[in-house]
Amino acid sequence: MTRRSARAVANVIVVSAGVAAAGAILASPPLRRLAGHAVRWWLGASIPVFLIAQAMEAWTQSSRTDLT
Repeated sequence: MTRRSARAVANVIVVSAGVAAAGAILASPPLRRLAGHAVRWWLGASIPVFLIAQAMEAWTQSSRTDLT
């Protein structure tokens, strides 16, 4: 088996596992609620961190040293 075909087989396996997991989550209301809470928590944590990092980067690139 070549590296290319091994990679293709691995991709098919990962995609099929993802589809199976999504199907199980969508079919079960408790898992669907858990997934919804996890997504809301992830977005609630990652977006402010991203915005703060962008503001700090912009501040650094502006070459300003103080707040005035």
